[in-house]
Amino acid sequence: MTSPNTNQEKAGVLGRVLALPKVVKGKVLSICRLTKEIAQDDPRKVIHSLKVGLAISLVSLFYYYQPLYENFGLSAMWAVMTVVVVFEYTVGATLGKGLNRTIATLAAGALGVGAHYLASLSGATGEPILIGAFVFVQAAIASFIRFFPKVKARYDYGMLIFILTFSLISVSGFREVEVLEMAHKRLSTIFIGGSACVMISIFVCPVWAGEEFHYSIAHKLEILGYFLEAFVRVYFKMSKEGESEDNKGDSKDKSFLEGYKTVLNSKSVDDSLANFAKWEPGHGKFRFRHPWDLYLKVGALSRQCAYRMEALDAHINSDIQGSQEMRSTIQEQCSEMCLEASQAFKELGSSIRTMTMPSSSDTHVANAKAAVKSLKTLLQSSSWKETDLLSLIPAATVASLLIDIVEFTEKIADSVNNLATLTHFEVVDTDKSSTKPQQPSQSSPHCECVEPGPKTDSLQLVILIEDSALAVSDSEKSNRV
Repeated sequence: MTSPNTNQEKAGVLGRVLALPKVVKGKVLSICRLTKEIAQDDPRKVIHSLKVGLAISLVSLFYYYQPLYENFGLSAMWAVMTVVVVFEYTVGATLGKGLNRTIATLAAGALGVGAHYLASLSGATGEPILIGAFVFVQAAIASFIRFFPKVKARYDYGMLIFILTFSLISVSGFREVEVLEMAHKRLSTIFIGGSACVMISIFVCPVWAGEEFHYSIAHKLEILGYFLEAFVRVYFKMSKEGESEDNKGDSKDKSFLEGYKTVLNSKSVDDSLANFAKWEPGHGKFRFRHPWDLYLKVGALSRQCAYRMEALDAHINSDIQGSQEMRSTIQEQCSEMCLEASQAFKELGSSIRTMTMPSSSDTHVANAKAAVKSLKTLLQSSSWKETDLLSLIPAATVASLLIDIVEFTEKIADSVNNLATLTHFEVVDTDKSSTKPQQPSQSSPHCECVEPGPKTDSLQLVILIEDSALAVSDSEKSNRV
């Protein structure tokens, strides 16, 4: 007689078995949807997969085709292994790995043959001892060299292959009679595999790390610009026309307010792309010794801005908003700082993207700095004795963060100007560009939320701010007198 618990366990097992086809079907459909999403997001990944398959198929002929197999033998498998470990998504990464592997293999192969020859002179008894000593010394020295920062950044893979190749040739040469022939076959197949990777990577739908890095830096600056615009609308509850709103921003503003997170987490990607870009030959508008270090500087400054924006985002979501009077007092100056810095960021991003000289970024930075001076004067002239100081801290913190962002905006503008000068960005006629004020934002995926005014308004704004700044300075001089 079976117990009720046993019947329940059998029913549960049966139910899981019957539900297994549905679970498998759901998993397969989710994998298919993910595959379709990745392919639609970046079709170059599909092309890269086909390129890897093509490279492996070509080098496999050295193993399948009998005349080639007779020349290389089992060493032909080293060509396949080379393709598997060397072929990367970008041209720079493939070139870096290919050159590291080739040079390290040649150097280690030559030293390995030399070590085997020296060890063979000591006789049958001393040969294994000397080979072991050579392997120990080279492995220890090469492993220590890998800790050097510059070697770790660019030549770490080559040092690893150097240790592997020297050890294989030295150790296996102890049992092999024809050491030179073995080393020659392995070096030849590795060179063939690496050459196949490099040729296919460059001439078949190439993906350049330099271009990826170039456009990623431009996109980061645009993200910072969209954050500041959304912050003005949400924090001060402003609409695009300057009227107050009761809501805290739509879903589009929320997505812009979270964009800084991609900038914060971009250091490792920037370093990798810059390293790969330095291996690439000249292509398009990027020459061989392109100043990629300036891109790294712009990226580092962008992350510094993103840290301040993270703090601003925390103030938006905070339950303690502080004095409404204080926020209303600083609203005009802070809004001016945000909007001008936002326009400067988007102008600089568009300048990098199109490789044209910045036309109005300096003007926007000057306007933002004038707003900073006006805000400092306002805060110094206002009396807050009757106000609770704790209620002033949130708004004062926001103002301080915005001032820091304006300072970093100026530094980024200087770096982009230096980059434009060194790389000879194209000079665009401002009269022609003024007829298309929205053209830079069309390349951005967020262009539909940007509605810049005509150029004459920005010129009038410059005059007004400069007049106000002069008036403030005159009043300060008169007060001192």
